[in-house]
Amino acid sequence: MNIWIAIGLTAAGCYLAKLLGLLVPAGVLERPLVRRLAALLPVALLAALTAQQTFGDGRHLELDARAAGLAVAALALVLRAPFLVVVGSAVVVTAAVRALL
Repeated sequence: MNIWIAIGLTAAGCYLAKLLGLLVPAGVLERPLVRRLAALLPVALLAALTAQQTFGDGRHLELDARAAGLAVAALALVLRAPFLVVVGSAVVVTAAVRALL
């Protein structure tokens, strides 16, 4: 029964967050700081999720083939490679490192 309590609380929290977002006055949303934070928040959230999925196994820091793939993808991004090349190079390097280990 605890899982249903967690699901209910999560649903209520999501609804409340959406409702609070609708109640914010328009003048607050037009401030430059708020606009900048709203633009940067998704990037920070995606980076945090990527780091957690790449380097974490639940409780400990783990460096494995995923880290090598992420490093190659980052290098490809720095070199301004197209998106498919970034993803493809990360996949190939990750698979190669896993095959070697």
